[in-house]
Amino acid sequence: MSSDSLPPLPESRIVLGCGGISVDFLAAVAAYPKPDDKIRSTSLKVQGGGNAGNAMTCAARLGLNPRIISKIADDSQGRSILEELEADGVNTSFLVVSKDGNSPFTYIIVDSQTKTRTCIHTPGYPPTVVHDLSQSSLLSALDGVRIVYSDGRLPEVALVVAQEACHKNIPILVDAERKREGLDDLLKLASYVVCSANFPQQWTEAPSIPSALVSMLLRLPNIKFVIVTLGEDGCIMLERSTIEAPTTEETDVNSLLESLNQRKDDTISIPKCFSSVSYFLVSFFQYGNNQNSCFSLESFGIESKRGSLD
Repeated sequence: MSSDSLPPLPESRIVLGCGGISVDFLAAVAAYPKPDDKIRSTSLKVQGGGNAGNAMTCAARLGLNPRIISKIADDSQGRSILEELEADGVNTSFLVVSKDGNSPFTYIIVDSQTKTRTCIHTPGYPPTVVHDLSQSSLLSALDGVRIVYSDGRLPEVALVVAQEACHKNIPILVDAERKREGLDDLLKLASYVVCSANFPQQWTEAPSIPSALVSMLLRLPNIKFVIVTLGEDGCIMLERSTIEAPTTEETDVNSLLESLNQRKDDTISIPKCFSSVSYFLVSFFQYGNNQNSCFSLESFGIESKRGSLD
């Protein structure tokens, strides 16, 4: 995609993130070790991580103005987290720095054979509590913000931030990786939800991902869309429509998604969106040689954007 084809960035583009940050130790191995094995890594990287940290770094690199609420310790790992975020243009004014304790860190084993990663996370200490964020700091953090992001970590603080954001009519995007304490309360306040591959069915107990997304929109009437990411298979998006849908026959969401999946073009090299024209709308976004695809479903008055992305 050329920069000329992208819409201009808005003048006010402040994003507030609330959640996990850490140092990641990424060790790539030829194959995952068996118990009591000793193996060598094929490569090692040490870099910032955590869902909120990653999301705000991405926002900064896209030209937005991100701020982050989280907690680190005044140790070498905490200082490296701080330096890396600031170098990328993330506003760290609202980070809490504990004089004692340890900053969060994660050992990540990247299996080159199965293309999977295993994470061993050590939480930061002392843990984040509501009193870490004063009311004045909260109001300053939300000043001018266009959207609030939360990864479900720091549940007590995230809920306070979300409640104040709702009071100020600021939309909230929740990154739902897995079931967490307090996540249900956060989801009730969410405007948008982005899920990991397993979360929709785990949370709804629906028999398939498409039906689980429909169930999420029905259970969470405040959300405008829900997305589930599927790794190399892309993602599926379900968006709620504010337009009254015409009376049509029922359509099976799984069959409709499969029919759209068959329209994929393995030779495609640019992002593209395919949409059905039925009441149960499915859109498919494909990113280069079929490595990433995104489907958007419509049912029960749910609608997605149509057309192609060139």
